[in-house]
Amino acid sequence: MHTYQPTLASVKQHPLPTWFEDAKLGIFVHWGPYSVPGWAPRTGNLREVIIRHDDAHWFAHNPYAEWYCQAMQITGSPTQRYHAETYGTHTPYAAFGPQFNAAARGWDPWAWGDLFRRAGARYVVMVTKHHDGFLMWPSAVPNPHRPDWHAARDFVGELTEAVRINGLRMGLYYSGGLDFTFKDVVIRDFADMLTAIPTDPGYATYADAHWRELIKRYAPSVLWNDIGYPASANLPALFADYYNAVSDGVVNDRFMQINLPGFRNLTGLPRKLIRWLIRRAITHPQSLAARLQTGGLHCDFRTPEYAIYNNVTTQKWETARGLGASFGYNRNEHADDFISVKELIHLLADVVSKNGNLLLNVGPMADGTIPAAQVARLEGLGAWLKVNGEAIYGTRPWQQAKGRTGEGLAVRFTQKADVLYAIVLGRPQAPQLEIPAVPLTNTTRVYVLGYNAPFAWTPHSTGLRLTLPRTLPDTPAVALKIVPR
Repeated sequence: MHTYQPTLASVKQHPLPTWFEDAKLGIFVHWGPYSVPGWAPRTGNLREVIIRHDDAHWFAHNPYAEWYCQAMQITGSPTQRYHAETYGTHTPYAAFGPQFNAAARGWDPWAWGDLFRRAGARYVVMVTKHHDGFLMWPSAVPNPHRPDWHAARDFVGELTEAVRINGLRMGLYYSGGLDFTFKDVVIRDFADMLTAIPTDPGYATYADAHWRELIKRYAPSVLWNDIGYPASANLPALFADYYNAVSDGVVNDRFMQINLPGFRNLTGLPRKLIRWLIRRAITHPQSLAARLQTGGLHCDFRTPEYAIYNNVTTQKWETARGLGASFGYNRNEHADDFISVKELIHLLADVVSKNGNLLLNVGPMADGTIPAAQVARLEGLGAWLKVNGEAIYGTRPWQQAKGRTGEGLAVRFTQKADVLYAIVLGRPQAPQLEIPAVPLTNTTRVYVLGYNAPFAWTPHSTGLRLTLPRTLPDTPAVALKIVPR
């Protein structure tokens, strides 16, 4: 086994493990004290809001319920009004910690593990500490500013066991860049967000100790950091120790180290530039701005949020999004606010065709109940994958990601060994399905996944034409298997 040294050159030699390339679908879990109020305005998803408005509007009307402790401090914000009307102006966010622990006493991690397996996920990423600083495991390194600010149960350990028993890998999220118990800055735009990163050496030591403790206790397959990392931390040493402990682990791209203690007092062009850079990174995830924003020292994969790449990439990426517009549970969201099963299947096929994974979030209620509308989406996706997963799992991008059928339905291509898969996004209405730009030979066989025997086909233009079975179900997407590729 390769031994990594605490240098950037050494950790950059780490190869992307096959399991992560093959997995395609992960489940994100945001659950904590913010699940008690479980409320945010129905503003829309991140990318759409930034395009339609700007970052100042985003923070004032933050639809991420897990940002409740921050949004409730913004004067005149919908969250501040909701908090005052529901809990009173003198109720601090810290009051939700004991309430969360009480509500979660009956939580069943095994039910989650079973659901995530049935959804077709191959890995899970759980939030161990979000920006509110609440620890979801019994750490030996307690919060020095709020010693009782932690879970009463080992939520991380219990879910890790349940996930692994179900044959899935377990990853861990940690908010390394923001911790409002160390630096409680009211964030009104992206420039404020960067200055909210704690810069004192004590926080760097605290965050590093937590990551090392999480690695030692739970051996996570994914280190999923968020919003940057303390500038004084020795990341090559952390990454080397992680890879030496978990050789097939992966590290995301959000360990960017930045130290701008005086930025909050700056005006004019520098402030505008940093806001533009982050907005550009969100709205154009394949841009140079995105690479700068999530540059970091080293990463195994990129992480656009509520966005997908337009084309096939050589570097592995993973898009993270909620079923609705929030990651944390939002009681204010309706079932119609959630992505439909059909849209979810189309999204997964699109992401996979371009060398991506989908990290799909669930936001449980404080007692651990995953709302029925979220469960329905997961089960619907799992049912489709049970039939068509061969065209998703273990595949790689083909020479092109996109195409269209003769009747105009979108197609996404994947490949595996000597097999080409063409995933038609929708149920064809015409009895004959035409797919252009597919190379064929006299020995080519074409299957529709879900049927055992190959279908007769004829050449059509630069591709193929085949007659679909009358028994074709009303499915959100039809996957063809073309052999040999």
